[in-house]
Amino acid sequence: MEILRVENLSKTYGKGANKVKAVDNISFSIEKGEFVAIIGASGSGKSTLLHMLGGVDRPTSGKVFIEGKDIYTLSDDNLAIFRRRQVGLIYQFYNLIPVLNVVENITLPCSLDRKEINEKRLNDLLQTLGLENRKNNLPNQLSGGQQQRVSIGRAMMNEPAIMLADEPTGNLDSKASEEIVSLLKLSNKKYNQTVIIITHDEKIALEADRIITIDDGKIIKDEKNK
Repeated sequence: MEILRVENLSKTYGKGANKVKAVDNISFSIEKGEFVAIIGASGSGKSTLLHMLGGVDRPTSGKVFIEGKDIYTLSDDNLAIFRRRQVGLIYQFYNLIPVLNVVENITLPCSLDRKEINEKRLNDLLQTLGLENRKNNLPNQLSGGQQQRVSIGRAMMNEPAIMLADEPTGNLDSKASEEIVSLLKLSNKKYNQTVIIITHDEKIALEADRIITIDDGKIIKDEKNK
């Protein structure tokens, strides 16, 4: 079942001689439960693409459909609500709230929605992420790998349609990086979670089911991993 479709997506910055096309007329679709890596060199447009897929940055032209909904027909307020409920975002630098503990950071999307916390899902995520004994710790009491685990938990708490990870291992050592990629794979298999990861690391990309390669804002390769 198709969960994400992108049609003729473009993003342009600047005008005249300073005009830059960061994403240039990209189209593709992703099935529910796929684990997809989008790779490319720095400046290739992959992070800009990810932000448009996640409803963070409006495109100059083109459409993004998530579960059949054209997300950029929504107002800014409704888009923010949709993003909070249907898109799980994981960043390189974790973006945790420093005064909130592990449980409070993971359940932040529920709090913002004034939604009752699903304790069973919370406890299952804490166990899966190896954070059962860190529930009351603040971010500054955690290692980088543990902080990224919290951000994965936060991204998954609301059972989003898609989970987007932007260079999630870029701030971690090799051991922690392997653990984070293993956790993303586990979330993909255990919860049938659709995962899209942006990376410049081909070793990480090879863990995905499918690799989309971007260069100069265009898709130059889209292939299944064997």
